[in-house]
Amino acid sequence: MVTKIFLQNLNYWEPRVYPPLPFLYHVRIFSLWSMKKDPDLESSLSRNRRWIVNNQIKNIILRCPEQVAAVKFLQKKFKTLDLQGKALNWLKKYPCCFNVYLEGDEYYCQLTKRMMSLVEEEESVKDMQEPVLVERLTKLLMMSINHRLNVMKLNELKRSFGFPDDYLIRIVPKHPEMFRIVNYSGRRSAMEIELLSWNPDLGISVIESLAHSQGSDPRFSCTLPSTWVKSWERFCEFNATPYISPYLDASHLVEGSKEMEKRIVGLVHELLSLTLWKKLSIVKLGHFRREFGLPEKLNVLLLKHPGIFYVSNRYQIYTVLLREGYNGSELIDKDPLVVVKEKFGELMQEGLHEYNRRHHLMNLEKKKKKGMVLESSPKMRDKSSEMSEQDDHESNLGGLLDPEERKRFYKVLFDDAAS
Repeated sequence: MVTKIFLQNLNYWEPRVYPPLPFLYHVRIFSLWSMKKDPDLESSLSRNRRWIVNNQIKNIILRCPEQVAAVKFLQKKFKTLDLQGKALNWLKKYPCCFNVYLEGDEYYCQLTKRMMSLVEEEESVKDMQEPVLVERLTKLLMMSINHRLNVMKLNELKRSFGFPDDYLIRIVPKHPEMFRIVNYSGRRSAMEIELLSWNPDLGISVIESLAHSQGSDPRFSCTLPSTWVKSWERFCEFNATPYISPYLDASHLVEGSKEMEKRIVGLVHELLSLTLWKKLSIVKLGHFRREFGLPEKLNVLLLKHPGIFYVSNRYQIYTVLLREGYNGSELIDKDPLVVVKEKFGELMQEGLHEYNRRHHLMNLEKKKKKGMVLESSPKMRDKSSEMSEQDDHESNLGGLLDPEERKRFYKVLFDDAAS
């Protein structure tokens, strides 16, 4: 009765017609599908905010003639990066990465020598990693139901698996005995990569490989605290049933059965193990529902296994991480490509620290000229640095305190298209 009166006041109640619940109600229900927050893993999701943007700027500059871009041109690109503010101000904050200079009446930007050295190192690693990438692509195709994957869908996750932008040219044509490009429907969006040769040596999951080395049966590992008693009990019960390899034919399994659930958990575990950062966007993973036989409500299934997966809805964007892949907020096994990308992050931080220091000294000089009394202590300097960081996020990142702007920006963060 109370609910009826409340809805009447909101003009949501009709005697015979029951309109849909308010949109905010649905948003609230959606946001409840999460698990207990893990500060370390949450930190691992948010640490590289500016790295994503700078990596995209780096790629834009590399595609420009003579690898030099007009700042005016980069300013236009800021819209595609969901950024506001002046591109010139942003670039000057990273002097170790970007060399900004004035020519005539126009500013230009190119990568620094140290930055170009990292670009060359990254290309070298990609060349050396080619056999690994071939195996990775083979494993993905082996796990798919028809041993085919849609190219457009795979492009959305290619950088998560370490595939270069030109993997269709760099990798696929070099191995005609393994792969071919097909299009059975004739639609441009239906182009697929098909596996031509099954490799039994690669049809072994990470779980099975570890069990073989330990001389035990394949089992999932759990990294939950011992205080999570009920979760441990559910995990032990789930883990007691036989492991089902994601590389085996699952056509005989009944949808919704415990065996099918076991197979899907194993498949998602294997997919995450093949990624660089042991994480994937659940929305993008769901695009492969037909190819991998994933359930429609993948979120629900993953949340049932908090000992294996960590599901975060940070910034209302769902991401699943492999718990065993992390020690605190740090990756345990780092792919060579990740190591290079972390060097890029360190170079960024070095440049930002240099910018903050110069900015602080300039402010001190201005205050001296005005005859102001100064108190320069380490604590105050740290605070100044923090303020600069905050300004970097709030002003130049398109006003991240605004929910809509923040949501759009973090679509870039979890897009994997920039990683």
